[in-house]
Amino acid sequence: MHFATHGFYNSVSDKLLKKDLNINNLFTRNMNPLMRSGILMANANETWVKKKSLISEIDGVLTALEISNLNLNNTMLVVLSACDSGLGDLHGNEGVYGLQRGFKLAGVKFLVLSLWQVGDEESKIFMENFYKKLVEGMEIHLAFNKTQKMMRNKYKDIDKWGAWVLI
Repeated sequence: MHFATHGFYNSVSDKLLKKDLNINNLFTRNMNPLMRSGILMANANETWVKKKSLISEIDGVLTALEISNLNLNNTMLVVLSACDSGLGDLHGNEGVYGLQRGFKLAGVKFLVLSLWQVGDEESKIFMENFYKKLVEGMEIHLAFNKTQKMMRNKYKDIDKWGAWVLI
């Protein structure tokens, strides 16, 4: 699966969490970090920008919590070509609670995520090279490592190549 869309992660301080939740801040002031991380799909503007009711099943916001409830056991690879898709809350020895946790709980074997905002051009080059290597039959981790090395040689600035991680 490949998602080329906008990702989000909202960190929240304890002070903000104590305020009352309402429909307009469900994704920013929720105790559950899997609700504060997700990807935006069709209809997301209705929910996110215009702050319309989230009661509908088609709100356009796919949260890490919703993803964690899917059965993706037969999914080998998910690529999130979305900024900040690798971020989440750190929970001691348990790791990061965000999109990566949601997809792993759903059963996905490998994930490609970004740790910060990446430019469109660099993302395009990374993805084209990564997928070319996969189509040629290269194993996922090797295709990722070779693509990252190519990007590192092309762009000396780590901001242009270092955001992508393979989990």
